Amino acid sequence: MRIPRHIGVIPDGNRRWAIENGMTKEMGYNKGLDPGLKLFKLCEKEGIEEITYYGFTVDNTKRPKVQRLAFTEACIEAVKMLAKENASLLVVGNTSSPMFPKELIPYTLRRRDFGNGGLKVNFLVNYGWEWDLKNYFFEKYNVENPLDLIYSRDISRVDLIIRWGGRRRLSGFLPLQSVYSDFYVIDDYWPDFKPEHFYNALDWYDKQDVTLGG
Repeated sequence: MRIPRHIGVIPDGNRRWAIENGMTKEMGYNKGLDPGLKLFKLCEKEGIEEITYYGFTVDNTKRPKVQRLAFTEACIEAVKMLAKENASLLVVGNTSSPMFPKELIPYTLRRRDFGNGGLKVNFLVNYGWEWDLKNYFFEKYNVENPLDLIYSRDISRVDLIIRWGGRRRLSGFLPLQSVYSDFYVIDDYWPDFKPEHFYNALDWYDKQDVTLGG
């Protein structure tokens, strides 16, 4: 089987899951912590080299305060959990905004290795595609390597993006790195994660004709 080197994860459906299970919307976010760790371990097992989780976007911070606080706390806890694994962690997001959790700033300065370092893990927190690319738009013709201008420059090209929750959109996920990504959608909500979701995505990816435009 041809295994993707880098997987992007859009863990959607937490609020809808909470409502369907008789909870308030904000209660769905911490239900995504255990799935995130399970997916990390599966990627580790199958030899995936890099994984990028979509935490929350700049646009997400427009949601009611109680939801914003809940998903921010969930992101903080997720990074702490992954820091106990064999992971090379990097958080990417707009740290100059008051919406960025100060607890995660140390993870944005450089990639930090935990355990054996192993799997590269990127976490997008308070991320916005316009923020990421703003220098690229204005200066790309004036530098030798335009990709050095983006804030997410330490994140490599994404081979496969998996989105839970049934929505068929990228929601601004790493525009440059996802130009040639294959996109797999799972209708189940993220809190209902099952290992077969991951393996079905790998089986599907193995059947795709990956040419990168060539």
